Amino acid sequence: MKKLILLLFAFFALTNVSAQMKKPVKWTAKTEKISDTEFNLVMNATIESGWHMYSQFTPDGGPLPIVLTFKNQKGNFELVGKAKESPYKKEFNKDFEVDEYYFENKATLTQKVKITNPKNNKIVVNVDFQACQNQCVNDKVDLAFDIPVVEKTETVASPVVDTAKTETPIVDTTKAEVKQLVKETPLAQPKKEEKKGLWTIFFLAFLGGFAALLTPCVFPMIPMTVSFFTKQSKTPAQGKRNALLYGISIIGIYVVLGLAVTAIFGADALNKLSTNVWFNVIFFVLLVFFATSFLGAFEIMLPNSWANKVDRQADRGGVVGILFMALALAIVSFSCTGPIVGTLLVQAASKGGIAPIIGMLGFSSALALPFMLFAMFPGWMHSLPKSGGWLNTVKVSLGFLELALAFKFLSNADLVLQLHWFERETFLAIWIAIFGTWGIYLLGKITLPHDSPLTHISVGRLMLALLVLSFTFYMIPGLWGAPLKLISAFPPSEDYSESPFGVGGSSGFVSNEKLPDGAELNKHGLVTFTDYEKGLAYAKEIKKPVLLDFTGHACVNCRKMENNVWTDANVSKILKEEVVIISLFADDKRDLPKEQQFVSKSTGAEIVTIGDKWTDFMITKYKTNTQPLYVLVDLDGNNLNNVTPTTSYDPDAKLYENWLRQGIANFKK
Repeated sequence: MKKLILLLFAFFALTNVSAQMKKPVKWTAKTEKISDTEFNLVMNATIESGWHMYSQFTPDGGPLPIVLTFKNQKGNFELVGKAKESPYKKEFNKDFEVDEYYFENKATLTQKVKITNPKNNKIVVNVDFQACQNQCVNDKVDLAFDIPVVEKTETVASPVVDTAKTETPIVDTTKAEVKQLVKETPLAQPKKEEKKGLWTIFFLAFLGGFAALLTPCVFPMIPMTVSFFTKQSKTPAQGKRNALLYGISIIGIYVVLGLAVTAIFGADALNKLSTNVWFNVIFFVLLVFFATSFLGAFEIMLPNSWANKVDRQADRGGVVGILFMALALAIVSFSCTGPIVGTLLVQAASKGGIAPIIGMLGFSSALALPFMLFAMFPGWMHSLPKSGGWLNTVKVSLGFLELALAFKFLSNADLVLQLHWFERETFLAIWIAIFGTWGIYLLGKITLPHDSPLTHISVGRLMLALLVLSFTFYMIPGLWGAPLKLISAFPPSEDYSESPFGVGGSSGFVSNEKLPDGAELNKHGLVTFTDYEKGLAYAKEIKKPVLLDFTGHACVNCRKMENNVWTDANVSKILKEEVVIISLFADDKRDLPKEQQFVSKSTGAEIVTIGDKWTDFMITKYKTNTQPLYVLVDLDGNNLNNVTPTTSYDPDAKLYENWLRQGIANFKK
């Protein structure tokens, strides 16, 4: 009898869990045969009405995108291209200040694969996704695809699409009998966004080429080159043809360089590295090296023997001679163009795909265009300004810009590691110093190596100095908490700072002592813990109830609650003075230490990340998997609100206040 009661109790408990567990997205898997060795893996999602799921192309800083992980890829199959998606919606999210891409009702993802091991008859894809309504659910599921075993592969003249499609069921994450060999699907931007991104890269690279043109290594070569073509050509028409060929050769050389970068590193290799700590640190050092060269500390030179050999080939004349003349320009001007080309290549390559080629096309077009135009129309030469000290000023100015950009990459590395060594105030202080020094330099108050003696400054230089100094003064209030929307993409966010309220700001924290161990101040002046044990220990020390805040870095409605409800005067006062807040992030993707990883007793899922741990905590104790979720507990972890033990997203601040007060009143009894 006792065993029967226990079984019934367990049954009702499990029923209760499944009743409250949200599964707003249902997945099915389908295999489409293209040839004996190529297949399409089709992933269909059915989304409950009112819910939406975020695309794998959702920009950084917004909600969590879909992530595909191919578990048994190594030695069995290769990915062909990138996973394609059905059309999605695009909408600006004011809480995250980014566009979000999402699906409603249904979604389809299609990944083409090439089988390399004919004996492999199954492919397992893990789909990690986020779906939101008034609450957000982070979920993952394994999809299993059956692949027909081919004993002998015959050569096919052209692939024939097999209209027969094999449907395969979803394999639950907890029961998938595969050893995890993680291989993340390369992410691709949608076609429209990709085209927009490539045009942006082309435009920025074109500006970079124009900047390189105005340096001491390149600008003086324009009249020399034009003079060569006009004097050496027998007729004006021949001179124009040679000049056109010269310009095309310059473009060809740099485009080949872009092709080489794409071929060596792969279309997406550097894209994956863009959030890598070592990539950002190395690029920081590289940019500082380039900037130091531009500022006049030393010259970056290719071996003189290269230039001499190429110069001898240029004397041959004809098409080959013109091609080597273009190559000679690239080598001789490398001390000025090298830092710009290096910066553009890594920036473009980090976007993936053909971006390095587009970047070099834009750069070389700007560099080659003046040589072609002035050779075709020599009379325009009279309108060119004379070479002089202003060219070195351009070079030094580029050095200041490179130096400022370098610290963005150092900031990225610090953000990834969450070291808080390079917070918002530090970043802004460095930028203020760099741009302020640049402005003073432009006013002629500082001279650097290779600068000409300066008796006065031109009006153009004065205008640029005023612009740079105005920008410097604009950044200064950022130290006191100003949002600085013009440069919001560069410094760390206001939350990632020594004080979320700026230098000298007030946090509203009632104690003048330093924060408790493990605590931090959020941007609303609330003391929060992200370490459960430390937060609970502090609550026991000061004898206050605990507010468990199950949240997410990419949870839209969590931000809405914090921005609109937690900032209410009455609610904020309660949160500051009467409770201890412990924020547990259900989408934290950092791995748990190996010894802390386990298999959930509630769901049977493998708990490998910090987010998995808190999601399992929610499911096990509170029978739900949605965020935001708020629970008021006493010092022993017991619920304080008997009627409504938990609450979630509700923009009514008064209801939230009453819920808090009821729990606190029960704690004081």
